[in-house]
Amino acid sequence: MSRPTDPHPRGWVLYDDSCGFCRSWVPGWAGTLARLGLAVAPLQSEWVGERLSATAQERFGDLWILMADGRQIRGADAYRFVLRGFWWSYPLYLLSVTPLLRQAFNGAYRKFADRRHRFSSACGLSPGGRGTGPGPAPGAT
Repeated sequence: MSRPTDPHPRGWVLYDDSCGFCRSWVPGWAGTLARLGLAVAPLQSEWVGERLSATAQERFGDLWILMADGRQIRGADAYRFVLRGFWWSYPLYLLSVTPLLRQAFNGAYRKFADRRHRFSSACGLSPGGRGTGPGPAPGAT
């Protein structure tokens, strides 16, 4: 799903395709994310490694949003970015930016992100590991 129906997305939500949870969760939201102008792509896609300003180890530790203009949003802030975009999730966004709840949101995200492979295994979600994602890099013809 690295190639959106919109040939010029506003950005891409980048997920770890070797994580069963991420592999089933993020592409399942592709239609909703498309309403924000966001496509989805695996972090394993070759073009992603060329565009992110992170080492491979840093890259696979978080969910990322790579904007078409090069801006990069990662981790809990990536979730906040999406939450802020819809009327029905905006109240959750507001809660996630209040001082005490911001720390709790960040902590919960980090705990889950660091244990997502165990969670995937416990829930019977098979890991991906397809290597590079399907389709060419955005902008390629």
